[in-house]
Amino acid sequence: MQIAALYAGGFLGPFGGGVVAAMLPELGADLGVSANSASTSLTAYLFPFAATMLVSGTLGARWGRVRTVRIAYAVYVLASIACVFAPTLALLLGARVLQGCANAFTTPLLLAALAALTPRQRLGRVLGTFGALQAAGQTSAPLVGGLAAEVNWRLAFILIAAVAAVLGVIGLPDSVSAIPADTTIRLREALRIDVIRVGVIALIGWGALGGLNFLLAFRAEDAFGLGPTARGVLLTCFGMAGILAARPVGTAIDAIGARRAVIIGAVVGGGLVAVVGTAGQLVVTALAWALAGVAAQFVLVGVNAAVLGSRSANRSGAVSVVQAFRFTGAAMTPLLLTPVYGTHHVLAFVVPAVLLAVAAPLVMPPSHAVHREPEN
Repeated sequence: MQIAALYAGGFLGPFGGGVVAAMLPELGADLGVSANSASTSLTAYLFPFAATMLVSGTLGARWGRVRTVRIAYAVYVLASIACVFAPTLALLLGARVLQGCANAFTTPLLLAALAALTPRQRLGRVLGTFGALQAAGQTSAPLVGGLAAEVNWRLAFILIAAVAAVLGVIGLPDSVSAIPADTTIRLREALRIDVIRVGVIALIGWGALGGLNFLLAFRAEDAFGLGPTARGVLLTCFGMAGILAARPVGTAIDAIGARRAVIIGAVVGGGLVAVVGTAGQLVVTALAWALAGVAAQFVLVGVNAAVLGSRSANRSGAVSVVQAFRFTGAAMTPLLLTPVYGTHHVLAFVVPAVLLAVAAPLVMPPSHAVHREPEN
């Protein structure tokens, strides 16, 4: 049950972040604001989540993994309850900030716990399963949020609070519980140049793949005249393919290595994104977007395997830094590419596609650099 709880925690993070996406009109109407204003509830979760992730893995290892995860889940429960009863948008946003910060203290420590329990030769497969649960959380969040909003959008946060409470009670496996807090762990062990290089690939990779969901929604309406339901089905192709592919991708990473997998995913994914932005037929666009979801798993599982397969004393801090870069990419993409799409929609897809395909082979460090012993 405790192992299952580790994977469930991977599901809860992206689920809690994206659950408001489909309920923004109802949320805004209930709180007396526009749907555009209500959309800040997404940003209020994502930016604190990414920023806190830079240090959360290191701090969690210093404070003790078990205690930190339990406290983080408790804060997540309280923040979710605050969302349930929030009478104004300002209070809801404050609660969403707390949710994001709390989630930042669970995701890297859950990943580090899985790495501690897994032989290195099987790490990719295990991280692939975790990635599949994350993809499932991201894909199902809008659906569950929309269903809840049919009755009352606050019901979604009751569900989230209940799940977080159960996970907090279960905690981490006993073997991880036996690992003592290490007050000697330092942040600079996680901020090595090779880890930062992996983080840059995570930033570009997620920004140029999953982060383009919103652009594809724009193009689906402009180029193919799709309504909201059809657009939602099209966007889901990415996540569903990622769910199905994540575990086999992890197995492949065990065979070919993390660096090679990341480069394959980036180059192929870049080509697929270019097709998504230029194809004149809907079926081609949908197929390319689904295959891009598979390519994304090569990149995302690959970068996690690269840092968690290292011999660093601060693996939780390293994966925390990489995840911070990843979600920063997701947060930056709408800000950077929406104006480009307004000027020339093809460039909005081609530019990130080329950047991803070119950057990965140049920036991704060699395996021996990531796996070296940390310097004293």
